[in-house]
Amino acid sequence: MPIQTPICDFGQKAHDFKLKSTNNEILSLNDIKGENGTLIMFICNHCPYVKAVTKDIVEDCDKLKSIGINAVAICSNDSENYPEDSFDNMILFAKKNQFHFPYLNDETQEIAKIYDAVCTPDFFGYNKNLELQYRGRLRELKNLIPVRDGDSDLLMAMRQIVKTGNGPKNQIPSAGCGIKWKIN
Repeated sequence: MPIQTPICDFGQKAHDFKLKSTNNEILSLNDIKGENGTLIMFICNHCPYVKAVTKDIVEDCDKLKSIGINAVAICSNDSENYPEDSFDNMILFAKKNQFHFPYLNDETQEIAKIYDAVCTPDFFGYNKNLELQYRGRLRELKNLIPVRDGDSDLLMAMRQIVKTGNGPKNQIPSAGCGIKWKIN
């Protein structure tokens, strides 16, 4: 049974971070924020829900870049118990899927906790003032197959955010595998 994201907390400010990218750079929120908005995604390499929409993520992020929205993906899973989500495998996953956006390693899981990320994928769409306006799904999935009947929910929401500064009032939650938390 997939875990669903909570309802969007409209206006919540984005939290800063400093995380290592698969290109071996340390990046902060300031380094990646877009002129017209920012998309922060919590994903991982092994989740079937992420794998189902990876192609859509890449295509949507390319389209968003053209309207001044920058995207970043963050992997916060426990890579000790889930080695497929290791940093080395993140590098391979980003290359294989031709990510044109940074893929960051949240090894301590501190950033996932600050953002209250609950599953993979978990999308946080911010306006140009870094105020949360979207916390919904990328698009509908049926039996882990994307339903491609036009633009995705995510793309339409982010376009609306660019035009109005506000996200859609009605959002369908994202659903996926729970974040794999470290057991202390």
